[in-house]
Formats: sequence, C-alpha cells, structure tokens
Amino acid sequence: MRPAPRLYTEAGLGRGSFSFDQAQARYLGSVLRLGAGDTVRLFNGRDGEWVYEITEITKRSGEARPLEHRREQVEAEGPTLLFAPLKRGPTEILVQKATELGVGTLQPVITARTNRDKLRTDRMETIAIEAAEQCERLTIPRVEEPVALDAALSAVDGFVFCDEAGDNESEPWGGDEGRAPLAAKVFGSTDASPRAILIGPEGGFTPEERARLRADSRALPISLGPRILRAETAAIVALTLWQLRFGDLA
Repeated sequence: MRPAPRLYTEAGLGRGSFSFDQAQARYLGSVLRLGAGDTVRLFNGRDGEWVYEITEITKRSGEARPLEHRREQVEAEGPTLLFAPLKRGPTEILVQKATELGVGTLQPVITARTNRDKLRTDRMETIAIEAAEQCERLTIPRVEEPVALDAALSAVDGFVFCDEAGDNESEPWGGDEGRAPLAAKVFGSTDASPRAILIGPEGGFTPEERARLRADSRALPISLGPRILRAETAAIVALTLWQLRFGDLA
C-alpha cells in the first residue's frame, strides 16, 4: 500500500482543522487527484507528524481534520555543512542529498576560489523542504545566507576540514606528502563529535587558506580517499561518514 503523501507546513498541528494553501491544494487535488476522505501526513518541525483526513479540496483551497499523531518530534540535530557555493545544478544536488543525510544547517561560505558568491537561498529552502517531505525527515535544515569563510568558522566550536591537498606545491594537488589521514581513521580515534563539516570549492582552498585551517586548533583534517572528488560528492561522502560514526547511522 502506498503511504499517504507528506507535506511540510509552518502552521501548528493537532489543534483543529487545517487549511491547505493554493499550491498544496493544487498538488493534492490536481496532481495526486486526492479528494474528501483521503489522507495526508503533515509535519512542521515542532509537533511531530500528523495524519489528516481531507474533508474538502478544490483547485485553490482545501480543509482537513486531524486523525492521528503518528510520530513524536524526536529527530536528532545533524551537523552544520559549510560549503563553497557551486554552479546551480551541483548546489541543488548538494542541498537535496545533504537534507536526506540529516544535515542540521546549510551554511554557504565564500572562499578565495569560490566561483559563485550569489545564491538563491529561497530556492535552496524549497529543495530542502521537498527532500525532507520525500525522505521522512521531521525537520527542515536551516539555510543561511553566504558569509566569508572566517566568519563562518567563528560561529562553530570544532569542525571537520576535508583536506585533499599535500604539502608539495610543485605537485598536482600537493602530492602525497602532508596529506590528511583517512576520515575513517580519524573518526575512529576520537569520541568528540565535531558539529560542523567544511567542504572547499571546486578548485580547492588556496595554500594560504589551507595553512590557516591546518593551524586552527579546532580543525580536524581528514581525507576522503585516494580520488579527488567533486565538491558535491565530497559533501555526500563526508556527511555519510559523520553519520556512521557520530549520528543516526551509527
């Protein structure tokens, strides 16, 4: 049996009838072709998940009544993902997959090699909501406006620094000397749970940025393996490894 569709709302739940806005009513009535008597699941990030029965639906509006409090609000807070904005397509993939992997906050950061300093955070929020509806999350990750790298780091206590470069500037990506240890080894040797993950831009951090990051006592440098990953792929891998060690995949 196919589960009832899920929708995110900012309204309170479980306290009387619920009114669908025009976009929700059009989606439920015209796209899914639901009608009176059908059910929909609603969540708002505060009241858990509720099952509502549709009592009336048109192309522009609708009403529903609460039937069941299906899930309590108990979802754990995921890490903050600090990432340099990418081109539109890769950024949207990153937001979608990070939401599915339980990220708590999406914080774009501007680095020396960031090739996109303007970002539609409203579009990011829409993608995050759609991903949360699909993957059964009870919360929506916070989406912040882009800030400079130093400003972003000043707001966190400790962070994982995905460092794929070596120390030899004459070699591609710095060669092998001075590379960070593999993430699995680093995570396995610490009980402290870093609350942020830093992913660099497509061209990597500059030598000056990397030096500052490696000198930061809060930083936990890690490598994601022998291959140079695209930035959006690196975010997915780092979040998966974090959840496997510190989060809800452990």
